[in-house]
Amino acid sequence: MSLALRSESFTNGGEIPAKFTCQGDDTSPQLSWSDAPPGTKSFALIVDDPDAPDPQAPRMTWVHWVLYNIPQSANALAQGAGNKPGALPQGTSDGLNDWKKTGYGGPCPPIGRHRYFFKLYALDAALGDLSRPTKAALERAMTGHIVGKAELIGTYEKRKK
Repeated sequence: MSLALRSESFTNGGEIPAKFTCQGDDTSPQLSWSDAPPGTKSFALIVDDPDAPDPQAPRMTWVHWVLYNIPQSANALAQGAGNKPGALPQGTSDGLNDWKKTGYGGPCPPIGRHRYFFKLYALDAALGDLSRPTKAALERAMTGHIVGKAELIGTYEKRKK
């Protein structure tokens, strides 16, 4: 078995419900994982959108959520954990998303249907205090420590008002 990531909120490859987006409550979806590789000491999570700003002409990857030092004993993030202080597993640290804030920022694509990649990394170490890292800084800190990776993809397109 290898590390697996899933959600009760949406299916892999399926549409992310509006409640988890800027057109809803913008609350983080429920996530759970299993089959962590031997030697896992912590987890990190990066949620990003490689289709920004337009899936027909992407120019950047927009980062929606960065977490690290998720304890090895954790196997889930409750719905809304990315928006409520104290709701993340004890010891978990936040990084900065592309809104220059900590916490979850839901899908809010300006045009077209975008893909959102929820990437969970199993690490052979806790990373210490990285002082609100960006995605790039977290990826540098994880270099040489990744023992497993799982991915869950959701899609979203803004509804016309």
